[in-house]
Amino acid sequence: MDISKKIAEIKQQPGFQDNVGMILVHNGVVRNWSRKDKGKVKALEVCPDLIKIEAIRQELLARTGIFEIVVEARSGEFQPGEDLLFLIVAGDIREHIMPVLSELLNRVKADAIAKREIFHDELLGKDA
Repeated sequence: MDISKKIAEIKQQPGFQDNVGMILVHNGVVRNWSRKDKGKVKALEVCPDLIKIEAIRQELLARTGIFEIVVEARSGEFQPGEDLLFLIVAGDIREHIMPVLSELLNRVKADAIAKREIFHDELLGKDA
């Protein structure tokens, strides 16, 4: 996703100027280490559930002050440093937008994305 382009598109939507005072963005990337044990990660397999993601997006879009929510969750195998997940939340004030971005991120990652880390050891035929 080209974040600048997507934000420019949101700014062109009817009602933007009357309803938006803040846009928050999350750009998730693959780490080269595991959160569990800091093991070296060679790649990450990701499979998003787009139906669940859209249900979460629609639910949070109905919250007070929220103008637009954009989610792009990529599927496939990714290398460290590659983009995985983009979230954009646009709305009126930070007290409304910040909690929505946080909840969106936490729920999408916990409930709508399956992932598997591939470690360097696996590529050598050893157990991870």
